[in-house]
Amino acid sequence: MWRRAWRTGLILILALAVFAFFNNTNLLRAPGAGRPVLLAHRGLHQTFPADGLKADTCTAARIPPPEHGFLENTLPAMAAAFAAGADIVELDVHPTTDGHFAVLHDWTLDCRTDGKGLTRARTLAELKALDIGYGYTADGGKSYPFRGKGVGLVPSLDEVLAAFADKRLLIDIKSNEPADGEQLARRLEQLPPAQLARIVVYGGDSRAACCATSRSDGRGTCPRPAAAACCSCPSISRLGCGGGPVALWSASPPPAPRCLWPDRGLADSRGASMMR
Repeated sequence: MWRRAWRTGLILILALAVFAFFNNTNLLRAPGAGRPVLLAHRGLHQTFPADGLKADTCTAARIPPPEHGFLENTLPAMAAAFAAGADIVELDVHPTTDGHFAVLHDWTLDCRTDGKGLTRARTLAELKALDIGYGYTADGGKSYPFRGKGVGLVPSLDEVLAAFADKRLLIDIKSNEPADGEQLARRLEQLPPAQLARIVVYGGDSRAACCATSRSDGRGTCPRPAAAACCSCPSISRLGCGGGPVALWSASPPPAPRCLWPDRGLADSRGASMMR
């Protein structure tokens, strides 16, 4: 009796060992499968500590001493990120009063630039005239290492799409207005299908991003609510709302968009992120 029990136990142990091996081994994977995907948040940019951040924290005023000269959301910063090995660059866009999309992160101009007021209340030319390096300081305002160096560096979304037509982009639309999402959808629909297939759009707590589509093959975007909500948006309904990539906000401050591809896993966009 004890021998039978011993054999049964040994068989169970061996079965568990075999299961654990095949469940964790990489030997059966195709070469290159599962390689981490690197996402560069706002391109190569000046970092800042995340502790104590609030929605209105001026992150430009809490950078460490600069180790490079790149400023976030600029063409040089994006090019440097791709050159360093990034697979995807995340960027932020605001609608302008003259019908364009400007690439800037902040909803207001006061922190990072020499301007004041809402970002979306300016024309593209007015935003380009600002110094986006104006507010950066690593010593509490004693010195401003990028002041005077950021004039003319605000790109339009069109310039980004032209400069990186063969690259993967993650676009954060900074708007609470569904009409802005529709405007972005119309712009992206003009892209060649191959380029459009490399773009994903996300946004905050509104239907703005939900009403912008990143794919003409039925792959849409959505803010924090369930992905099914996308299908209620006119532009998504028109183009379809399939099982493509969905972008979600996480609940923790600062907002950390988490990008979900069903076949590639999860990415957190704070800094350079990885998806399985």
